Amino acid sequence: MIDFDEEIKRFTPSLEVSQADEDIYKDDLKDITDIVLQMTEDLRGSFINGR
Repeated sequence: MIDFDEEIKRFTPSLEVSQADEDIYKDDLKDITDIVLQMTEDLRGSFINGR
């Protein structure tokens, strides 16, 4: 049977995973909510400007 507590103690993430983790959190990527909000603002601006 697997002793999960012992396995977790011995676990070390690979260097690639930790590097990717840092890069992902440092980069300020837009998510779908940001994109939809920007599109909504653009549409409202075009209606206000008479387009």
